Amino acid sequence: MASLAHAPADRRAETGPIVSLSGVTKRFPGIVANDSIDLDLRPGEVHVLLGENGAGKSTLIGLLSGLQQPDEGEIRIDGDRRAIGSPREALAFGIGTVFQHAMLVPTLTVAENLLLGAPWWQRPRKHELADRVADLAGQLGMRVNLDALAQDLSLGEQQMVEILRALLRGSRVLILDESTSMLTPSGIEELGALMRRLVERGLSVVFITHKLREATAFGDRISILKLGRKVGELGPERVRGRDESSLIAEIVELMFGIRSDDPAAERRARTLFSDEVEPLLSVRNLSLTAGPNTPALTDISFDVRPGEIFGIAGIDGNGQKQLAEVLSGQRREGSGEIVFEGRTITGLPVSRRRKLGLRYLTDDRLGEGTVGSFPVAINFFLKQIGEPPFWKGAVEQTGRIETHADTLIDDYDVRTPSRHTAVGQLSGGNVQKVVLARELAEGARLIIYNKPTYGLDLANTLTIRERILDVAHQGKGVLVISTDLEELLSLCDRIAVMESGRIAGIVDYGEQARTEVGRLMIGLET
Repeated sequence: MASLAHAPADRRAETGPIVSLSGVTKRFPGIVANDSIDLDLRPGEVHVLLGENGAGKSTLIGLLSGLQQPDEGEIRIDGDRRAIGSPREALAFGIGTVFQHAMLVPTLTVAENLLLGAPWWQRPRKHELADRVADLAGQLGMRVNLDALAQDLSLGEQQMVEILRALLRGSRVLILDESTSMLTPSGIEELGALMRRLVERGLSVVFITHKLREATAFGDRISILKLGRKVGELGPERVRGRDESSLIAEIVELMFGIRSDDPAAERRARTLFSDEVEPLLSVRNLSLTAGPNTPALTDISFDVRPGEIFGIAGIDGNGQKQLAEVLSGQRREGSGEIVFEGRTITGLPVSRRRKLGLRYLTDDRLGEGTVGSFPVAINFFLKQIGEPPFWKGAVEQTGRIETHADTLIDDYDVRTPSRHTAVGQLSGGNVQKVVLARELAEGARLIIYNKPTYGLDLANTLTIRERILDVAHQGKGVLVISTDLEELLSLCDRIAVMESGRIAGIVDYGEQARTEVGRLMIGLET
């Protein structure tokens, strides 16, 4: 990302902010989500918003995009006090939002998606749209196929369409909510370059991210939120001309009261395991036929031993998710053998594998890992419904469930108003803690984590990684699938690299691990 870090913004306007928030406060039952926030969004700047899950970023986005209205304080646009009563009014004021998850209609073409929201009494002006898109895309270096179906686009391409739609509607402030969370490294670089071109045209870009390196690489101004309050702001004079490590250290100190260069900030602990011990999990010549939207798996073999953290690296879409689902029993094997604690489990269903101690944490914690409308307490026991001691026959043992749920909430520091709160109302980090508590329950012997810290803030990321280390220290096996190479290098004893459904190689932890893994990821042998 260094290539894009703080490119000069000489065209930054010297005029006042486009949008100004003064003393903005938003309350929900039992919580103050935004507490007297002051914030200026200036033309010609990428303004980064950083903060833990639950820091108030999402609520702030809701206020700016018209989804929520403040209880106190004021919002000024071009110096005039305004009430943003709806998303339509936000767009009319020139505030466009690109949310973390694509809002395109998958069965419509790009052109049809761009035309949505136009006055109903007007015929679609497709030729006019094509001219405007060609002109704007040309200026911004974007490639757009108006006839492509949205569902056939990559995640990065879908985001570009969302950004283009906001610009076509005259947005002067563009809010990007966790826009890099599912992008490849090259996609992140492309988005960073596009943000720079946008601010050079005089737009204000609000960039929400959990990743400190993205904040320092792309931001002109960085504001830090904590528990609903703005605890610090670094202006261009403090951002530009600083080396990455010192800037990150200052940000971490503002967010958590600790410095990232303090050894206590990210304790490094190696697990101990022996090659002479029999593996907990052995995968031999595992293969899977490609599906309409899934890659094939070809001749995959590896072992995971007690106390070992075994990592799987690779760019998304190379078969990692399919491998995890085959190992957990969610997807039927094509050929090959899976041996767990000395017995073949090939063909066994999820429930049998779970009872043997093989557990799986999906990367889709909200859509697949939990039922958002169900209370926290029930989500702890989703995979034990109907089983004793929490069910007797078909009768739910409410007292046992609630008592054990309270214990898990305390043990895993799940921050929830109560055990009865719908899990979908919790922050991402707390939803992940619910899933962790469920899968690490009694009898766990080997845990498969698929992107365990995806979308989480720094504090929750460190907490989850500490849990992973603790599990290995207890002599259990751990398999971590992640697209975050830094995460794998900080945790794993060995790292396998997947490429096109194959394991390109396995690298032992050591001084050359980063280089060797990197070479494998770009198709070079080590």
